[in-house]
Amino acid sequence: MTNLNAVFSASVSMLNADLSLDVGGTIEHALKVEKEGVFPAFLGSTSMSQLLGITEKKKLIKEVLKHSFQNLLIGTGCNSLGDTINLIRYSQEQGYKGAFLIMNPAYYSPEDSGVYNFFSNIQKTVPCKIVLYNFSKLGAGYAFSPEIVKKLVEEYGVDTFVGMKDSTGSCWKNLKIDNFNMLVGNEINLLKNLELGGAGCISATTQICPALAKKVFEKKDEKDFQKMCQIRFAFDATGDLVTAVHYFLSLRDARYEKMLPPLISLSKEKQKKLLRDLEKIGFYPERKAA
Repeated sequence: MTNLNAVFSASVSMLNADLSLDVGGTIEHALKVEKEGVFPAFLGSTSMSQLLGITEKKKLIKEVLKHSFQNLLIGTGCNSLGDTINLIRYSQEQGYKGAFLIMNPAYYSPEDSGVYNFFSNIQKTVPCKIVLYNFSKLGAGYAFSPEIVKKLVEEYGVDTFVGMKDSTGSCWKNLKIDNFNMLVGNEINLLKNLELGGAGCISATTQICPALAKKVFEKKDEKDFQKMCQIRFAFDATGDLVTAVHYFLSLRDARYEKMLPPLISLSKEKQKKLLRDLEKIGFYPERKAA
């Protein structure tokens, strides 16, 4: 089962030289981050999920479930309803009993009724626990409203639609449903979300400072929280969050440099600015051995 009262990393995917998914490296990365207290959310936007094929996703899911992760989320959202159902069914057949992180399809300017039909058809075909992924930047501009979330929960139950990752901001402050787990998509909002009764967060940059993120979640210390926010601000300032995360991690391991097209490496100018901004707050990257 997935415990959503936690901090998750939007875990990166690692690639081989031929740009195929490095399943072992991807899992190795997630295990290292988990040891420092932040749990993996596989196959989300930071994982380059929409750029990976179904076969590669299935290989990763199969191998992930052979490891004893303490807690995890698996993203199965695809633009194709059939592919989404396919991945959910496969995960269940492999023994996964946790929740699935799923965004609305990222085409055709969806409206509430169409998004409702998408998620309703999933539940009618492969009943499962779903964490809605609210990210209008990647979801064709669509933002979940509190009304559509309430409709899904009323129709299928809070044990089915168990929570939301809100990276858009249209729900986490004003959606109130008993036992519904709200996770913010940016750790800058973590403490406020917890204060409002939310569950935690799922963020790309918690894998950059997992021990600090865990400490903030557990201790809620203002000084630690401010440092964590400054780290996030530095990455956001690049304007290329996913590529900035890959660049930072590549300083200790060159394997992180590889990304799938159309993603490209962070520019030299942005690399320098990121490191300058991090140096100002005393946060330094781990460097690979010479």
